Amino acid sequence: MKGLRGQGRIFKRGEKYWIAYYVRGKEQRESAGCKTADAKKLLKSRLREIHSGKFIGLEKEKITVNDLLDSLIIHLENKGAASVNTLVSHFKPIREMFGCDRAIDINGQRIEQYISERKQGKRGNANATINRGLGGLKQAFNLARKQGLLSHELYIPKLKEENARQGFFEKEEFDAIVSELPEYLKDFMRFAYHTGWRKGEIVSLVWGLVDRSAKEIRLQTSKNGTGRCLPLEGELRDLIERRWSARKVESKNGDVSISPLVFHRDGKAVGDCRKAWKTACNKAGYPGKLVHDFRRTAARNMTRAGVTETVAMSITGHKTPSMFQRYNITSSDDKRQALIATQEYIKSLLPEEKMIPLQDALPKS
Repeated sequence: MKGLRGQGRIFKRGEKYWIAYYVRGKEQRESAGCKTADAKKLLKSRLREIHSGKFIGLEKEKITVNDLLDSLIIHLENKGAASVNTLVSHFKPIREMFGCDRAIDINGQRIEQYISERKQGKRGNANATINRGLGGLKQAFNLARKQGLLSHELYIPKLKEENARQGFFEKEEFDAIVSELPEYLKDFMRFAYHTGWRKGEIVSLVWGLVDRSAKEIRLQTSKNGTGRCLPLEGELRDLIERRWSARKVESKNGDVSISPLVFHRDGKAVGDCRKAWKTACNKAGYPGKLVHDFRRTAARNMTRAGVTETVAMSITGHKTPSMFQRYNITSSDDKRQALIATQEYIKSLLPEEKMIPLQDALPKS
């Protein structure tokens, strides 16, 4: 069956019908099934897409959500992004839900369905957890459009999160929990308490970044993409010296090696310590505490000590003041002391009351 160049054509190969049409002067061919009616319907649909500017192309139609997620991961790894492993973890439920589906078939309704299932599932995921995965999915679609793989725009809502984090340690709580920790975790958590560094930064800290003579740690890269320098003074310096003495690791057969890691467990990186941490918190009488609470606590302690926000951010590694303020928690005691100080200030502004003798206050006859 022949047709004009702009109208496409239908032809038969064996038992199947095929259609052919032109896109930007280049002929495209695709299988259309065993019925003439199906071939006519598909050709009409393709011509409508071409004339309206909505034609995607056969290769683009085949792109799955998994393809987009994989492409994003490669892109981030090439850029040296530090959060790739976390993002991979957040992608797991997305891959389970519609990873094998075509990207062009994902719409707002399916995203809402995904959100609903995540909220009502066995774990009942929090909005913040769901947002991390959806944020990555949005990145993947945006990257595909920039790369010319898709013209498909996808609306992905951002769920409301509680930005103010409420967990932090008082000194007595911290001391009690540390005393219950296994030896290999004690200095690890002390370092987190004093610096507010992220757990991943502490786990990967190697001696090549520590200058003991200059009393500094120079972190070359971090989550926010910039390096920073941490001076070693007081308890932090003593802690690092203890770790220097603990570099030697003796194996079961008596061989001695030197660990390149500042914090290690028998020479290996400190892995998943959630069980040991939970046990220590329960024994100390403070269940439910989080390791990430150290980050909030360090921000608050520095602010209380009068450290400027800029300097504190250079230590903890926060890139923006708004992010730092999320961790600068104000406790009830802070508010109470603020109110007392404010009331004392107001009193100092009022003139002292003068006592007037009663006889002077009465009208004269």
